[in-house]
Amino acid sequence: MRVARHSSTLTAAALLICALSGSLSSEVAHAKSSVRSANRILAVYRVDLAGVNLGDFRLTTVFHGSDYEMQGEGRFSLLGGLLYSWSGSTASKGKVTDTGPQPAMYAFTSHDGDGSQQLHVTFDGGAVTKVSMSPAVKPTVPLIPVTKEQLEGVLDPVTAVFLNARSENPNGDPKVCDHTVPVFDGEQRYDLVLKPKRTVKLQKDASTGYSGFAAVCGVKFNPISGYQPDDPDIKLMSQTKEIEVWLVSLPGTAMYVPYRIVLPTFAGSGSLTSTSFQIQSGTRRASLGSRP
Repeated sequence: MRVARHSSTLTAAALLICALSGSLSSEVAHAKSSVRSANRILAVYRVDLAGVNLGDFRLTTVFHGSDYEMQGEGRFSLLGGLLYSWSGSTASKGKVTDTGPQPAMYAFTSHDGDGSQQLHVTFDGGAVTKVSMSPAVKPTVPLIPVTKEQLEGVLDPVTAVFLNARSENPNGDPKVCDHTVPVFDGEQRYDLVLKPKRTVKLQKDASTGYSGFAAVCGVKFNPISGYQPDDPDIKLMSQTKEIEVWLVSLPGTAMYVPYRIVLPTFAGSGSLTSTSFQIQSGTRRASLGSRP
């Protein structure tokens, strides 16, 4: 079903674009203290496609010293699951070092009307060491091969969500929109190029509870390998100028996190918008938009 294809494409792309909030900054030592000030981050995003709400994506990030663990889950459907139903979960573990975040493991599991699929990727020293998929999928047409060199110094689609983008300026600092992030999702290798577009003031409303400034970043998707050269979805994502990620300051830290993500699909415009952010540090709890 065409809507199923684009709904799952939206979800996967959203996870990948979340990595845009990451930058391999020379100031990672400051970022380490920033993440340690937030022991647990609970985020909920509303997912829409062509103006229709599909469901929510929930992400929990937990810090243990310099170690981090992320768990995400999404459930999407149309007409109560009669027309379309899809669910997926993702996980990532690693460590924040003086040179940046280093993932150790990334996993992605999906379930739809065609069955289930599990993906598992391991890393060591910033390089991919093993990829496994069950059931194994054999491409029907040749793919641009992924080389060993292309799997060095890469991030998985989830690791960079909250760990890298930082600024002491909480008012939509455009400098957080000036990065290129190398990503490997277990199948495809690509770069996500982030550039500043504008700063937007967000008014507090019931749907998000957030007020403040967002740095709006334009996103360029540059495919490198692991894909079909004539894949229409790859062509759309690589040629469009409509991909955006809105980054906002996380209270009590110097970190910036995605507030909104917008991208095109053949089924219409897709978006993820934050509906809830909670930051827990010991017994202290704060929400996105509050200030210490």
